[in-house]
Amino acid sequence: QVQLVESGGGLVQAGDSLTLSCAAAGGTFVNNVVGWFRQAPGKEREFVAGIAAFGSSYFADAVKGRFSISRKNNINTVYLEMNGLKPEDTAVYYCATTPDWGATEPSQYKRWGQGTQVTVSS
Repeated sequence: QVQLVESGGGLVQAGDSLTLSCAAAGGTFVNNVVGWFRQAPGKEREFVAGIAAFGSSYFADAVKGRFSISRKNNINTVYLEMNGLKPEDTAVYYCATTPDWGATEPSQYKRWGQGTQVTVSS
């Protein structure tokens, strides 16, 4: 059973950068779309970015131009590079997998990690 493990979260100041990692343990997600979601306290989980097996990517409007996503299939890891962080980016960030390109709804994703906290101070 593949497990997803996120890492890289932390406390940063507004304007800083941070890179999150999502690693597949016990298997591979090389043939799946890997997505990043986030959930702030009291809010619904929202889509952030997704990347297909061969690198095509898509983003939520709120992060376009600030976040980028990449993957290294040889080590089963996906990265979310976050630049120009804002206090409203504060949330628990999750990675998840789906077979569906373009998927942005949490219900479309089958396997989830445990999340990593990102806190951006003003």
